[in-house]
Amino acid sequence: MATSDFVKRETTGAFALIDSLVRHGVKHVFGYPGGAILPVYDELYAWEKEGFIEHILVRHEQGAAHASDAYSRSTGKVGVCLATSGPGATNLVTGIATAHMDSIPILVITGQVGRSFIGTDAFQEIDIFGITLPIVKHSYVVRKTEDMSRIVAAAFFICKYKRPGPVLIDIPKDVGLEQFEYTPVEPGNVNLLGCPVIKNEYKNRIEQAANLILQSNQPLLYVGGGAITSNAHEEISQLSQYLQLPVATTLMGKGIISETSILSLGMLGMHGTVYANYAVSECDLLIALGARFDDRVTGKLDEFACHAQIIHVDIDPAEVGKNRVPQVGIVGEVKEVVQELLKVLRSLGKPAYDQTAPWRKRLSRWRSEYPLLVPRNTKNLSPQEVISEINLRCLDAYWTTDVGQHQMWAAQFIKTSQKKWITSAGLGTMGYGLPAAIGTQIAHPNSQVICISGDASFQMNMQELGTVAQYGLPIKIVIINNKWQGMVRQWQQAFYGERYSHSNMEKGAPNFIRLGESFGIRGILIKTREELEKSVNDFIEYDGPVIMDVHVTPDTNCYPMVAPGKSNSQMLGI
Repeated sequence: MATSDFVKRETTGAFALIDSLVRHGVKHVFGYPGGAILPVYDELYAWEKEGFIEHILVRHEQGAAHASDAYSRSTGKVGVCLATSGPGATNLVTGIATAHMDSIPILVITGQVGRSFIGTDAFQEIDIFGITLPIVKHSYVVRKTEDMSRIVAAAFFICKYKRPGPVLIDIPKDVGLEQFEYTPVEPGNVNLLGCPVIKNEYKNRIEQAANLILQSNQPLLYVGGGAITSNAHEEISQLSQYLQLPVATTLMGKGIISETSILSLGMLGMHGTVYANYAVSECDLLIALGARFDDRVTGKLDEFACHAQIIHVDIDPAEVGKNRVPQVGIVGEVKEVVQELLKVLRSLGKPAYDQTAPWRKRLSRWRSEYPLLVPRNTKNLSPQEVISEINLRCLDAYWTTDVGQHQMWAAQFIKTSQKKWITSAGLGTMGYGLPAAIGTQIAHPNSQVICISGDASFQMNMQELGTVAQYGLPIKIVIINNKWQGMVRQWQQAFYGERYSHSNMEKGAPNFIRLGESFGIRGILIKTREELEKSVNDFIEYDGPVIMDVHVTPDTNCYPMVAPGKSNSQMLGI
């Protein structure tokens, strides 16, 4: 049945909302019902019955926000989540902040008390508009039912306009129920005075950048999440190959080029590779593409790439020059800028590979001298070997992670590609991994999705196993179980005199295998290297969801590590 053939007896605000979502190509929404949002859920019931849209019921609203966030990261589309007023809305806040920090376009729809009750401290009334103001691109309260379709169209546009991010629509209950004469607003048919479409004018700066690159003896590409958002994978690969430019990425930029390439230096920063951190410390030209020079990358800022001239390309003018003033700053889409840069470089003739050959030879030597090591000489399993072993068997999977040591080991040892690496970077949200895996699996039902978690992180949102079970999602969950809040323990060891204040998780920990089985999810317990080797293929190939609880060496630290306030060249653990 076509949408235009879908007959509704009465046209309400809720009808206009769902119709507008469907018109914008929304196939899935993640949410949890409640009183103020019930008119929307009642309308959703009819649309789901006709197959226009599918609602995924999470077990906590934070899970809805994270699932919609990962849905967006893995597809490039706007993710959508729903919640009711009051605690339903406030439970979304961490997920909204996560998306905001990583520039992920999600549409957050909340119920609100009726218009006549707003401001009276009515039951489950909360000013979610005000609460979320610092962590969204824009917010709406729908006060006129006839504005619904226009607001939805505007919200989708704003979500992806320039630098992406979350947009909130708060809908009073009576707006959802109110009947009116409905005129839909088609996608893209918006005219927002605050969002002018301006043609990028940076021809002169492109030429300046090209000249700096051709003059450089020790250039380095520093690539962040903005390049992933811009879908600049092909362009950056071409640029890197054409000039033989080495590439270091941020946590968000991981996968922008093949990580098996000799030109890939992996991640730089606090837990980056030694050779990436040495490279940024010694380069004479740093080409930053969609990266924001955040503290986890730069270490001591005034010593970050201190010998280098800077070219900085970013869609957000607020980021260019915010932390480091570049010699050439270009505001624009990374994909478009690199396309133009390639044209200029190719017009200038054959690249001078010999000019940078000593630099590449130096990088190769650092790579040989300071490789990422997978400890296998201990009695107990190391976290690194578990992650490496699974990665070797799953070269084409989507990966989600929680936050902490396991996240950094995963970033170091997993080789992946664009949009298949899904993690909370800017906010560092524990509990992100499982709901993110749900959103990713819903978006890619025929693909393999693996969640790497820690025993502490997993307990933050483990109720979402109910969603996994309900929808039969074949997600593979790896719990790197060291019985600690691992990164907290490492910092307490290194900087707080080994005073382990409330970071041990052994007492009160659940039996993760029985927990999974209580949801009808298979569990595999791994304590030895032999058990890992025997079970890993079964874990990967099993036709359904699995939890693999892997007990690893408790006191393994994540290295290399740049201590706070130190230069990237001053790494611990090398």
